[in-house]
Amino acid sequence: METFNVVGVMSGTSLDGIDLAYVTFTKLNGTWQFDCHDAVTVSYPQNWKRKLQGLVGFSKDELLDLDVEYTDFLAHIIVDFVERFPKGTVDMVCSHGHTALHQPERGLTYQIGNLPEISKKIGLPVVCDFRIEDVALGGQGAPLVPIGDQLLFGSYDYCLNLGGFANVSMRVDGNRVAYDICPVNIVLNHYVSKVGKEFDAGGVLAKSGGVDEGLLKELNAIPFYGESYPKSLGLEWVNTEVFPRIDSCSLELPIILRTFVEHIAFQIGQNLQGVSSQNILVTGGGAHNQFLMERIKSHAKPSVIIPETLIVDFKEAIVFGFLGVLKFHNEINCLKSVTGARKDHSSGMIYYP
Repeated sequence: METFNVVGVMSGTSLDGIDLAYVTFTKLNGTWQFDCHDAVTVSYPQNWKRKLQGLVGFSKDELLDLDVEYTDFLAHIIVDFVERFPKGTVDMVCSHGHTALHQPERGLTYQIGNLPEISKKIGLPVVCDFRIEDVALGGQGAPLVPIGDQLLFGSYDYCLNLGGFANVSMRVDGNRVAYDICPVNIVLNHYVSKVGKEFDAGGVLAKSGGVDEGLLKELNAIPFYGESYPKSLGLEWVNTEVFPRIDSCSLELPIILRTFVEHIAFQIGQNLQGVSSQNILVTGGGAHNQFLMERIKSHAKPSVIIPETLIVDFKEAIVFGFLGVLKFHNEINCLKSVTGARKDHSSGMIYYP
């Protein structure tokens, strides 16, 4: 039996905060199991939220400077979390960083917070920067969570995550397949922030509005939705394809939210069309949005399984911890069937104090 105690760290595009999970991974008779002992979300201070929201407009030099600053900021957050546990019990930290640039079609992806210095600042081995190798191999660099879906959550036929973006993971003809479906919280939170809210709790604001059929039709006609997988989305795409379409309509906030919730539900329904399985795991912040879940169930038809809150909120941090364990032991953690890379590989960088 092999056992590894790790801290998994994830910062998503919705800017909800930095998720940290302390997890034990155990490999017994070739099968992986996990036990999540503790997990927290550290909200971004407003100054950091503003910086991260404007990343797309940064020059290369500005990004490099911000990377140094963010790496130091992230290291302090991680150290504070690690110090909650007895000294010597954490074997390594496995961190996604924060996506600053993601244009895989141009061979570009950049996650800040992954500089080698982070290991010295934390005082532990750090496994990070999981996307860059996959993009270099011709892949999308995303999604990366499906290896965890396969090895940790393999009892579910479908894994649907509702975070900054909605993505789905499943087995097709014996291979694991996964891709981004559409934006979720990255758009909903953006508009709700205009009235001083972090998010639309329970979807109450969205539920109070009506659907603008013209905008809904225009959103559903975006070319990305007709493309075949592998495919992934980033903030740049939202800035060019989604926000301009919504903003040109000059609609009231409840109507924007209601229309976009319907758009999300419709796109998820299209991608789960014909699914008769009752075994669909739903995680991510969107799983707490009751109105969004109602609309998804209306379009997707099959019943869904929402697990315990710890898994709903911290599945990605848990899985990035797992990705780091696999990389540390040079085991495959990135699947070509998911990302479109030329080969399965063990992705990420390992740094030591």
